[in-house]
Amino acid sequence: MHMALSIGIVGLPNVGKSTLFNALTKKSVLVANYPFATIDPSVGVVAVPDPRREKLAALSQSEKDIPAAVEFVDIAGLVKGASEGEGLGNQFLSHIRQVDAIAHVVRIFENPNVANTQERIDPLADIELIHTELALADIDNKDTTRMLANKPVLYVLNKESGGHNLDETPSDERWRRLMEFLDEKTPQGVALRKWIIVDAHVESELRELHTDDKQQFRQEYGVFEDGVNGLIRAGYELLGLISFFTTGKDETRAWTIVRGSTAPKAGAAIHSDFETKFIRAEVINWQKLLDAGSFAKARELGQIRTEGKEYVVQDGDVIEFLHG
Repeated sequence: MHMALSIGIVGLPNVGKSTLFNALTKKSVLVANYPFATIDPSVGVVAVPDPRREKLAALSQSEKDIPAAVEFVDIAGLVKGASEGEGLGNQFLSHIRQVDAIAHVVRIFENPNVANTQERIDPLADIELIHTELALADIDNKDTTRMLANKPVLYVLNKESGGHNLDETPSDERWRRLMEFLDEKTPQGVALRKWIIVDAHVESELRELHTDDKQQFRQEYGVFEDGVNGLIRAGYELLGLISFFTTGKDETRAWTIVRGSTAPKAGAAIHSDFETKFIRAEVINWQKLLDAGSFAKARELGQIRTEGKEYVVQDGDVIEFLHG
């Protein structure tokens, strides 16, 4: 059973979607400074960065180290009137219907050289415009399971180093209104929205460089966080996914499951027999295994637990399945 859950990158034209997609996938899609350069949604399968997996692979001296993956889809720029078919709108909306979550790229940089379809840079107005288009598209949609407005959203605020960015002038009312919206909480204090800041252009340039040059480049541009890795991880969480590991001499692998999955369900990610003929699972937390230094030592210390079919797999479990 393969978990192919996808995140659609959406936004108005020229906000940096394709640049971000390039940074995510290193796969060149057409990045041109005019609307509708990407009519066919480009799909990129992206490795989920996970230092836990790397440490396990080193411990087991695995020949292969296989990451979990998540799929990003570059969806062409949505314009006002998309729900009426404006700017190939219907096609875009049907592409958005296919994805499981939305990474909504919002431009927070001012740069007269990069065309902007709206009168001025106003991130919250852009967000509202797209919300409206998605809600309008839902009105005509008979299939209630695929409502656009219900999809989980990650807001990706795209800045441009060297230019003027709204986050650098917190007193700007456009930034203030945006933050009020993004930081809104429920009465219980739970954040209603997920958001992240990236510099798509810098990240895209960085993907071309060797590791040694990257640090220097980041210092020059003052962009220290790896925005792309942050985005991939945030997307994975947005989809409600977690990873468990299998590790040995042949390979260490991160397997993707939905949070809350029981052991047999998790086993199905590897092979359907693990679900249908499940007997038990031997489980240890990844850090405990590292601390013990080997499976044999962990077993000796009594740290490997035997779990039955009711067990809910936790993020970071290392599991061996026993099946009939």
